[in-house]
Amino acid sequence: MPRRGRNSRTRTTVLRLGALIGSLAAVTACGGGEDDGAEKSRPSKSATAPAAGIVAPARIEVIAGLAGCKAEIRIDADELREGLCHSDKADYRITTFPEEKLKEAWLEEASVYGGKYLVGPRWVVATKPEHLEGARSKLGGTIRQLSGTS
Repeated sequence: MPRRGRNSRTRTTVLRLGALIGSLAAVTACGGGEDDGAEKSRPSKSATAPAAGIVAPARIEVIAGLAGCKAEIRIDADELREGLCHSDKADYRITTFPEEKLKEAWLEEASVYGGKYLVGPRWVVATKPEHLEGARSKLGGTIRQLSGTS
C-alpha cells in the first residue's frame, strides 16, 4: 500500500484550493471587478477596526449573525468553508479558513478577478462595494482592493 506523504497531501490541498477558487466568478458579480488598475492588495484608508474594537471570529455562523443574517453553507471543505448570507441591507459571501496561510493563498488567487473584499483573521467577506464599510463597522477587518487582470 503506497504511503501518502507530505507532497501528496500538499498537491491535494493545492488542487482543492484551486478548484474552490472557481467560485470567485460569483464573488465578482457581488462586488468585484472595478478599479482594475489599483495596487494588488491595498488596504483602504478606513482599514482600522471599528470603534468598539470588534473583530469577528473565523466562524461563518457568527460572522453572519453580526452582519444581521443567517448563513447557508455552500462549501464545507478542509481548506475553507463558504456560506451565503442575505440580510435586508446586503448579500454577503463569507469564506473562512482554518489557517491564515490558506486565506492568503485564496486572496492571491482571487487577485486575478480584482474587486474589494473585507478581510479579517482567517476570513474574507465579499459584498457589493457600497456595503463594505457598513460590514466593516460590524465585523472589523480591513477593506482590501485586489487588482484584476484583463
